[in-house]
Amino acid sequence: MIAIVGRPNVGKSTLLNALVGQKISITSRKAQTTRHRITGIRTEGDTQYVFVDTPGFQTKHQSALNKSLNKAVTGTVGDVDLILFVVEAGFFSLKDAQVLALIQGRAPVILVANKLDTMHRRSELAPWLQGMQQRHDFAEFVPMSAKAPKDVARLLEICRNYLPQQGWWYQPDELTDKSERFLAAEIVREKLFRLTGDELPYTSTVMIDKFDEEPGKTASRMLRIAASIIVERDGHKAMVIGERGERLKRIGTEARQELEKLMDAKVFLELWVKVRSGWSDDAARLRSYGYE
Repeated sequence: MIAIVGRPNVGKSTLLNALVGQKISITSRKAQTTRHRITGIRTEGDTQYVFVDTPGFQTKHQSALNKSLNKAVTGTVGDVDLILFVVEAGFFSLKDAQVLALIQGRAPVILVANKLDTMHRRSELAPWLQGMQQRHDFAEFVPMSAKAPKDVARLLEICRNYLPQQGWWYQPDELTDKSERFLAAEIVREKLFRLTGDELPYTSTVMIDKFDEEPGKTASRMLRIAASIIVERDGHKAMVIGERGERLKRIGTEARQELEKLMDAKVFLELWVKVRSGWSDDAARLRSYGYE
């Protein structure tokens, strides 16, 4: 098991998708897009990699939602064979330091200096890496871009050296331990975040109300999915729906198209927007929405 940890927005989910070879974790520019522990599996030859993408560790607000997300991080790093500590190449902040403090004394840690393609002065990389070496006894340093296939292949080869010899946990063709129902909610949430940008607070979530499979007439499978977008205020609801319902329609269209590709099925998707004031600080409601 290999944990992927780091502060919000360092590219953990993009890296997981690249390592697995298929999208299983949603991405957006909005901080805290990943909310759950998501397992991604890649099997090559005699090696099975089990990657765990964790939420970005939250230091700003101590709401019930953020406490749940941080618990997902700390619960993961105590039970893995290897940790990929992801930072932006050439940059290290107080938030990065707080995450690094969490993983001290755990499994071997590889420093993944991601977003190397956005680093302006490559000459600054070597002194920066020397400084990082003084912060922690890292097993390896891997400057890379998660968008570069060569870099991803090199990271996989490095990870392989740290994996224990034991039986595989999953079938060779499995990509994730998450259900299609879970992935459907995540894809809708990704489109919600991408199409509302910074207008919508991140305290919004998606619940799947119906997920039914029927024999397809033109495709091998047909899925009927109904989902509720949960927001905290009436103003947020209006923002999601948009003028004449255009934004909600676009969220639905983009989510449906991606779900059809991901699940190899014809998908009918219905979306509703509901206001649930204070849900992100209500422990009981969080549990009912699938948070630990």
